[in-house]
Amino acid sequence: MSIVAWGARKATIATTLVAVLIFLAWYLPQVLNPTPPDPEERERDKHWVDTSPSWVDRQACRWLGLCGLQHIRWDAPSRGDSDRPSTWDELKSLALGLSTHWEFGEKSGQSDWEEAPAETDLRRGPRAHSAASARILEEVPDYVLDHAPLVHLYSGEHFWPADIAEHIRHMQPYLRGELVNTSGPLNLQTLAGLNALGGTVFVTSEDDVESRPSWLHSWTGIPAPFRSGGGSGGDGGDDQDPPRWPDDDGSWQDVDRDHPPHRIVPPRDSSGRHRDLRRRRSLSSAQQPMVWTNSDSSWEDNKPTRGGYSKAPAVLILVDKGAGILDAFWFFFYSYNLGQTVLNIRFGNHVGDWEHCMVRFQHGTPRAMFLSEHAGGKAYLWKALEKRTQKDGKPARPVIYSAVGSHAMYASPGMHPYVLPFKLLKDVTDKGPLWDPSLNHYAYWYDYEVGRDEEGNSTVREYSSLVPAASNPDLPTSWFHFEGYWGDDIYPLSDRRQWRLFGEYHYITGPLGPKAKWLDRRKVCQTEKCIIVDSIEAGKKSTWY
Repeated sequence: MSIVAWGARKATIATTLVAVLIFLAWYLPQVLNPTPPDPEERERDKHWVDTSPSWVDRQACRWLGLCGLQHIRWDAPSRGDSDRPSTWDELKSLALGLSTHWEFGEKSGQSDWEEAPAETDLRRGPRAHSAASARILEEVPDYVLDHAPLVHLYSGEHFWPADIAEHIRHMQPYLRGELVNTSGPLNLQTLAGLNALGGTVFVTSEDDVESRPSWLHSWTGIPAPFRSGGGSGGDGGDDQDPPRWPDDDGSWQDVDRDHPPHRIVPPRDSSGRHRDLRRRRSLSSAQQPMVWTNSDSSWEDNKPTRGGYSKAPAVLILVDKGAGILDAFWFFFYSYNLGQTVLNIRFGNHVGDWEHCMVRFQHGTPRAMFLSEHAGGKAYLWKALEKRTQKDGKPARPVIYSAVGSHAMYASPGMHPYVLPFKLLKDVTDKGPLWDPSLNHYAYWYDYEVGRDEEGNSTVREYSSLVPAASNPDLPTSWFHFEGYWGDDIYPLSDRRQWRLFGEYHYITGPLGPKAKWLDRRKVCQTEKCIIVDSIEAGKKSTWY
């Protein structure tokens, strides 16, 4: 074989391999996408591609899935960073991923607590937070705070927990790409007023986020060193877990007010709800309520700095599903989501980041916890979670982990691949600073049926569905009902900051708020498919998509 023929053969083989790789990189994300685009989204995508002024760029985007190649560059977590990972490190990670087989955890039996209970129309009685009782503020049950999660933030995190009030001060409302003129600056008391504009509103950063303004990092949100409590328990629970009541028959797994456990619901008295389970929480000097002050539009509190305390408040939303089932949602907000990298190219950045976990209680006993991960998440039996013992004799508390950059929630430290095969895309968690959200949070009760008509449609009374807890009676509620996005709209292809490779964007849209996270869910998960795993190891093997 001549040298020319040999060279032509090598070129053909190389071209074929490149073509196959391009095809797989284009095809696999579409097959593995857990939330494939609908026709409306595909139409929006067509308009997005058309925003590029370059004909070559548009054709490469449409036919090869390579959009904005001229914009690609290293996107450091903060300006001046020198911690860029090497391509060799990324390739080593990929090689390790090739030897790992993905397995799926089995559902640990069918239990009727998996779906939340609900009263039928015939049995419906007085309801807490109904029109007649919306002004009656309730305490947060002690058992909710006694079993609140402890969150390990990543040791190398750059974007820490943020205060939603501070975040909004740096944002401006945009509707259909145009700045909306408002009578005053945005704040948590008036945010829902943007719903009246008749379209989807994006509260958009006043600063170029690639300049990394200090509020984006929220350095003040780094928790103080954790000093209280005992050591960490292992997988499988802790001796201090509360006793099961009376037995865990699984009646809590699939319930709402119209589908109670065993379909039998005792009458409820809203004035005495949880009377036998709730003790009025005394407020010591170390646990003073937060106060909203109109003078400077800031949150103030008198709590001294303690181990695990962050100046950035978490948000606790309690949802009574009836028949003794209470869902306690802990929401964690960050001003910026730094996406993960694939071969040194970063994907998935967005302004604003809402993550959450939910603990389902049955008559005061914790049964399971859901952890949010990107567009889905996983649920764990309570006994499966890692626990941390407490020196004060209180029940052991679950320990969960927040991934670097994306802040997705996991039950264990380590590497967590998702969506793409071979660990191309992965979250990483470790035992970084331990955050105790029970020390500083905004607490609310939410009744998802208030303000809905007989067909389940929202009415003007819907804004009365969220009520502050008695420990913080002056908290605003308007922010919760804001129907728009808590960050910038997706940047156009013409924007120098934007690129998209094989369906993955450098910048995506900001998130919707807690109200859009299916707080009325019957199952523990926020998707209909809900596998509740019974060990951390089973959680590592299963995926939510």
